[in-house]
Amino acid sequence: MSFASVSFLLFFLVVLLLLLLVQRVLPFAEIKRRIICQGILLIASYVFYGWWNMQLCLLLMGITWISFFTAVKKDEKHLWQSRISLLIGVGTPLTVLGIFKYYDFFVTSFCDVFHLTPGVLNLILPVGISFYTFQALSYTIDVYTGKIEKEKSFLQFALYLSFFPQLVAGPIVKASEFLPQLKENRKVTLAGLESGIQIFVFGMFKKVVLADNISVFVDEVYRSPQIFGSGTVALAVAAYAIQIYMDFSGYSDMAIGCAKCMGYELPVNFNLPYISHNVSEFWKRWHISLSSWLMQYLYIPLGGNRKGRIRTYVNLMITMLLGGLWHGAEWSFVLWGGLHGLALCIHKGFRKLAGYQKGQERKKNVLVDTLSILGTDIFVCICWIFFRAENVPKAWLVLKQLFGFRAGITHPYSFAIAAIIILCIATVAAYLRAAKKKEKTVNGFYPVMDLNHFWSLVIFFVEIGLILGLAYVKGSPFIYFQF
Repeated sequence: MSFASVSFLLFFLVVLLLLLLVQRVLPFAEIKRRIICQGILLIASYVFYGWWNMQLCLLLMGITWISFFTAVKKDEKHLWQSRISLLIGVGTPLTVLGIFKYYDFFVTSFCDVFHLTPGVLNLILPVGISFYTFQALSYTIDVYTGKIEKEKSFLQFALYLSFFPQLVAGPIVKASEFLPQLKENRKVTLAGLESGIQIFVFGMFKKVVLADNISVFVDEVYRSPQIFGSGTVALAVAAYAIQIYMDFSGYSDMAIGCAKCMGYELPVNFNLPYISHNVSEFWKRWHISLSSWLMQYLYIPLGGNRKGRIRTYVNLMITMLLGGLWHGAEWSFVLWGGLHGLALCIHKGFRKLAGYQKGQERKKNVLVDTLSILGTDIFVCICWIFFRAENVPKAWLVLKQLFGFRAGITHPYSFAIAAIIILCIATVAAYLRAAKKKEKTVNGFYPVMDLNHFWSLVIFFVEIGLILGLAYVKGSPFIYFQF
């Protein structure tokens, strides 16, 4: 069940009506209302997830049970017992993820090296498994290290792990961010509906109007890059950077909007990543929930930057290589992560040589800032080639055609150009907003309006009209569903 579908809209309307019925009509005590509403959301989440394959609900429930019952705080008196619980709580979800997502990849890669016949399982990758697995891991680790208390309510923990707005493609929500909300009497309110619906519609516009229409052009070029001229390939490379941003941030917006309609808050997952001055800043603005997860649960436990310069670079590379592999079982993803890891090491080394101190603000210079943003975007776009291409040989073919300056089919796809212009206008608007409010940093924002005003209503319904009139009718799945 995709967010951008009539079936989901009807499903979500039913969920909202049920919540309103319990919260506003039925004569229950406040605590009982909260429990019933959470039960409704849990059932709705499993219905939503089971829409793809009901059997996968058993997998989600299994990981939920294991994570709930094995999560224990580190106990010095019974250290070996708490460590065994940690090993089971962390090892089981990782094993399940490894079997479903990586077994065939590693077996095939090993057999290719030694010219053996691989015995693959050909398992269907459960949608969203990478996301809810990471949430389960973060909970188990946080309980063990004492950062949060063990959750006593299985209902609330199960809802945390399966909450349908962010279940299949994030944001990756930490237990410390969501479980406290379940202790409160969160309700459907008019203010929440007003802002949540606007955020949802904004995300849908990004997905079905911009991302899906761009995908037609990008898919065509990446399918046979050798027949297109270098200029068209360059446009397709830039267009994919826009497509994946509009697609994934659009999903995140819709997830945040859905949650807000029901009274819950999810963390912002994107913050104008293409205005980043360097790769380090890019990863603070792109897929923020993943980059912060990798920082907290992988980079820092490896030693972070506390064990010398060389070890810092090694830790960065390991983190980014595994981050690339998290996105997909293909060497092109590993190479994509490795390129970003190398860039992070170079940036950190450059800052060290230049004498920059941690937290030191960069001096503003329009020319230098423009060139650094442009250089970062070019690097990111080139890296996206390995992310988008089916495999490494196909990625090299795109690069060869891109930098070979060869003649071929010229296709200045208008939707791609229009999307780039729209993104530029939105970025300029964000800069102007930051300047007006005298903010030091430029932040992304949701265009939430007061719908009590006439022109706000006009703009809102014009946006809906654009969705109905320009949406790509064939539709396409969200890119991050495959991860």
